[in-house]
Amino acid sequence: MRLPNNRYTLFRVFKYTVYLLLAYNVYAFFLENHAAAGAVFADGLQLGKVIEAYNDSIDTLAWVLLLLVFELETYVLADEKIRGWVKWSLNAVSSCCYLFIVYSFYGYVAELAYLTDLLPVAASACELAQQGGWQLVLEQDEYVQLGAANCGALADGQLLRLPDVQIVGSAATWSGIEWLAWTDVVNAGAWLLVVGILGFEVWLQLRHELSGRIMRYSQWIKGILYSTLFLCAIYWGYSGSLLEFWDAFLWLVAFFFIEMNLFQWQAETNAE
Repeated sequence: MRLPNNRYTLFRVFKYTVYLLLAYNVYAFFLENHAAAGAVFADGLQLGKVIEAYNDSIDTLAWVLLLLVFELETYVLADEKIRGWVKWSLNAVSSCCYLFIVYSFYGYVAELAYLTDLLPVAASACELAQQGGWQLVLEQDEYVQLGAANCGALADGQLLRLPDVQIVGSAATWSGIEWLAWTDVVNAGAWLLVVGILGFEVWLQLRHELSGRIMRYSQWIKGILYSTLFLCAIYWGYSGSLLEFWDAFLWLVAFFFIEMNLFQWQAETNAE
C-alpha cells in the first residue's frame, strides 16, 4: 500500500536524511581514527597498516556505498533497467565494498587479538612519565600524554601496555576496551550475514524466484541478526561510545528501509 503523496514525500526525505547522516559518519570516524593513529603509530604509518589504522572510516565508506547499491537495486531502478552495463557496474561496486567489509572484519578480529596480548609493566606510572614518550589510554581509540598530572591516578602493579608501542593503561581500562573490541567483531560478523542474505534475496528477486517461503525463512534469520545488532548498539550506548551507538542506530534504520523496499518489490512482482 502506497502512502499519500505528502506523507510519501516526507518519508523519502526522512529516508535520505538518514543516508546523508551515515555518509557524514565517514568523516566523523576518519577524524577519530586519524587522532588514534597519531598515538598508536607514533613512528610513522606504514602503507600496510593504513586499513588497520583507518578501519572504522574505510569500513563505513564501504557500507555507505553498498547501501546505495541496495537502494538502487530495490527501489530506484526498475527491473528492466538492471541489465547490461548497469548490472555489471552495480556488481563491481558491491564486490569492492564486500572486499573492504570482509577485510575490515579481519581488522576487527586482528585488533581483538592484539588486545589479548597485553604486557605487564614493572615500573610505576610516574616513573614512565619521567622517562617521557608514553601515552595513556583513556578509552577505545583515545590517548593522552602520560605526565606528572595524570600518572598518580594509576595504581602501581595494575599497569598493562600494548606490545611494541609505548601505550599504557590500567587493567580495568583495557578490560573495557577488550569488551568493546568483542562488540566490534560480533557487530561486523552479524552485518556480513545480513548483507549476504540481502544480496541473495535481491539476486533471486531479479530472477523472479524470491518466493514467500524463502522470505519467511530469511526474515526469521535476519530477525535474530538484527536483534544481535540492536544489543551491540545498546552496549555501545551503555559504555559511553556515543558515536558508535549513533552510527549503529542509523544503520539499523537505513536497512529497515531496504527491507521495506525489498518487501514492496517482491509484493509488486507477485501481483504482476
